[in-house]
Amino acid sequence: MIITTTNSIQGREITQYVGVITDFIYAKIYDTKGLSFRDSLNRDKIYERSEEGIDAAKQEVLKKLEAKAKEMGAHAIVGVTMDVEVINEGFKLGISAMGTAVVLR
Repeated sequence: MIITTTNSIQGREITQYVGVITDFIYAKIYDTKGLSFRDSLNRDKIYERSEEGIDAAKQEVLKKLEAKAKEMGAHAIVGVTMDVEVINEGFKLGISAMGTAVVLR
C-alpha cells in the first residue's frame, strides 16, 4: 500500500478514486510510564518520551487509514494530511489523518 501526501504517484496511473477516508486517535502528551523516578523528573526525558508517543500515534492512525483503504479495494492513499489538536487542557492530543483511497494501474 502506497501512502503519500502528493496527489499522484510517479510512474503509476490512478484509474479510480474510491473515496475519502479519515481516522482519529488519541495520544498522551506527558507519559512517564516506564521511566525511572529520576528520569520522570527530567524534562528532557519526558519530552523525548512524549515525542516517541506522538510518532507512534501518527504511525497508528496511518495504519488505521491503510486498513480502511484495503477494505475498500484501494491500492494507495493519496493527498494524506494530518492534524494534531491539543485536548483535555494539554494532557492529550487528538491526531487525525485524511486522504483519498485510489486504485492504480
